[in-house]
Amino acid sequence: MFFFQGLTMGLAYVAPIGMQNLFVIHSALSHSLRRAIMTAFIVIFFDISLSLSCFYGIGTLLDHVTWLQAVILGVGTLLVLYIAYGMIRDIPAPISLKDQPASLRQTMSKACIVTWMNPQAILDGTMLLGAFRVTLPAAESTPFLTGVLLASGLWFLSLTGFVAAFRHAMTPRILRAINVLCGTVLMLYGLHLGYTFVQFFQI
Repeated sequence: MFFFQGLTMGLAYVAPIGMQNLFVIHSALSHSLRRAIMTAFIVIFFDISLSLSCFYGIGTLLDHVTWLQAVILGVGTLLVLYIAYGMIRDIPAPISLKDQPASLRQTMSKACIVTWMNPQAILDGTMLLGAFRVTLPAAESTPFLTGVLLASGLWFLSLTGFVAAFRHAMTPRILRAINVLCGTVLMLYGLHLGYTFVQFFQI
C-alpha cells in the first residue's frame, strides 16, 4: 500500500512539464536513442539524489542557512537562463541515426543544473516528501520512498522512449520550433527565479 502510494505521488510530482522534462525531451530529439537513454539515467540519478535529500530534510538546512537560499536562487537564475539561450539559438540539423551528443561532462553538468539549481523543485520536494515522511510510520518509510524513486525512473525513461519513437517524423522546422518553445519556457523559469531572487532581498 505505501509502495503504491509513493509510486503515484512520485509520478504526480515529476510528470508536470518542468526543467528536467524539457531537458529530457530535448535530449531525445537531438541525440541517438542510446545517448538519450544515458541522459535519462543521468537525470534520474540527480532526481533520486534530490528526492532523498528532500525526504531526509534538506529544508531544515535551508531554513537555518538563509544565505544559502540566496546563493541557490542567484546561481540557479544565471545557469537556467544560459541553458535557455543555448536552446533558443540552436538550429537543429535533419535528424539521422548519427549521434550528435554533447560531451558526457556537459550532459551531467546540465542535468545537475536543471535538478539541483531549481529552487522550486527543492522547495516542492521538501514540502511534499518532508510532509509525507512526518505522517508515515517508521517501518513504512522505505516502501514509500522506494515507490517515489521508482516513479522517477519509470517516468523519465518512458518520456525518452516516447519522444525518441516519434522524432523521425519531425522536420528541422518542427525541431527548431520545439527548441524555441523549450528554451522560452526555460527562459521564463529563469526570469521567475530572478524575480524571486530580487524579492528575497526585499523581505
